Amino acid sequence: MFFATFGGGVVTRTDSGLGCGNEWPLCHGEFVPAHTLASLIEYSHRIVSTSAGLLSITTFVLFMLFAKQRRDLQIFSLLTLFFVVIQGMMGALAVVFSQVPAVMALHLGFAIISLASSLMTTLGARQEQKFGGLAKFDSLPRVSKQFRNLVWLTMIYSYIVVYTGAFVSHTESAGGCSGFPLCNGAVIPELTGGVAVAFLHRVAAFFLVVIIAVLSYYAYRYNKGNRELQMLGITAISLVIIQVLSGVGLMLTMDRPEIYMFVVLAHMTIISILFGLLAYMSYVVWKLAKPAGIHRS
Repeated sequence: MFFATFGGGVVTRTDSGLGCGNEWPLCHGEFVPAHTLASLIEYSHRIVSTSAGLLSITTFVLFMLFAKQRRDLQIFSLLTLFFVVIQGMMGALAVVFSQVPAVMALHLGFAIISLASSLMTTLGARQEQKFGGLAKFDSLPRVSKQFRNLVWLTMIYSYIVVYTGAFVSHTESAGGCSGFPLCNGAVIPELTGGVAVAFLHRVAAFFLVVIIAVLSYYAYRYNKGNRELQMLGITAISLVIIQVLSGVGLMLTMDRPEIYMFVVLAHMTIISILFGLLAYMSYVVWKLAKPAGIHRS
């Protein structure tokens, strides 16, 4: 799922979305296309995405057959499968009809949910292997419903920020705001066209940094009996700081396309991992907000 999501970013940044023309699943009328760079990139992404779909089907079936006591893992694997199918359909529609910015942003959004779901499935499977179930939650201190709600709010808001960033990319509005931290030399620029799209993303990203800073503080300060939550908080603030630095890097390398593409891919990858981490953290605090001794699935 990681490579499928990353590959989608490569397709976008290299303008290879129509490398196979307006055809799907064929590429220029063939199963094995001519070896142009754009067609190879697009066709490779299709192969990786299809492989991710087949793996998600297999994983879901295996969890349904051999992990009947872990309803949560069955749900995570089902979500992975569902959103793999949805994002694949969105990708096909974008190719057959047109590269509509809203459709392409949704395509990325569903891919990130698939990645987060597969990450939660993987971590849950590791937990099952290491601890033999959910009993470990009963030995950990409870968390307040307020903290649980803060984590959930942060996860949902981070997903909204992902969409604003995807919309910047797919409307080619990255150059709307030049300079950092000011936008075109102004605190609030003239909000028209690409400037408005880029500025909205900057504002949304700023508040995401603030919310994650608050979340990380509470995760570390008030969960001394839960090392996992503390490390999740530290990792979250570390990732969002790196994300800000990569955003600054976008401004500095915009006129150097050979570097800019890799910075954009790093920017997209970091936020994808951050969302997956927040999704897993949301699951953990959901369990820890319940009274001990009731974790059956």
